[in-house]
Amino acid sequence: MASSNHLKLLGGWFSPFALRVKIALSIKSLVYEDIEEDTLNSKSQLLLQSNPVHKKIPVLLHGDKPICESRIIVEYIDEVWNSGPSILPSDAYDRAMARFWAAYIDDKLCVAMRHALREEDEQARKAYLEEIEDSLATMEGELQKRCREGKGYFGGEEIGLVDITFGSLLCWVSVLETMNGRKMIVEEKHPCLVKWAERFEFDPNVKGLIPETEKLIEFAKALLMMLKAAAAAK
Repeated sequence: MASSNHLKLLGGWFSPFALRVKIALSIKSLVYEDIEEDTLNSKSQLLLQSNPVHKKIPVLLHGDKPICESRIIVEYIDEVWNSGPSILPSDAYDRAMARFWAAYIDDKLCVAMRHALREEDEQARKAYLEEIEDSLATMEGELQKRCREGKGYFGGEEIGLVDITFGSLLCWVSVLETMNGRKMIVEEKHPCLVKWAERFEFDPNVKGLIPETEKLIEFAKALLMMLKAAAAAK
């Protein structure tokens, strides 16, 4: 088993992508130094040196080796510390499908959420919110297959890659719901997702890691003000 000594996470309490890494580290019972980056004001020299290509969080430092991009980091953790609970399935096909759905979440749901948060035009924002709801309906359909098989998570009996990827966004879904007065994950449309979300948030490997909605809303407003000021300065 690889040593967990000298593990550092460059992240941020607000980041769903850093949250993914924290959950993976928790699943593997790994001890690490959690280094908060103040990305609203300035990026540390350590972050710029560790991720010179994208210059963004999260970055996992394993000794002197930096690993970037949240899904890549999660897979790295699963592969290196393979004696703990598995995050990706052992079967090659199941593993490919987990990667497919994780990519779908980032390419569709996450992108629509980012646009919905930043869009000032009401009609355009409404269109992005509808995109989010379409993606949620797709994920509900996929999860229903697991429910029929008696599984509680996308990954089966335990949290897996898809659960981590999707679950890390739940707190930001709550932010969008509150800021837009529009409930998006509802019992009538998403019975399996509602139960899954509750199960995920109270899982021992997740509980205590998810930031509060009110605190995230304050951060979101500060971020939007900063982006607006930057755009006006151009």
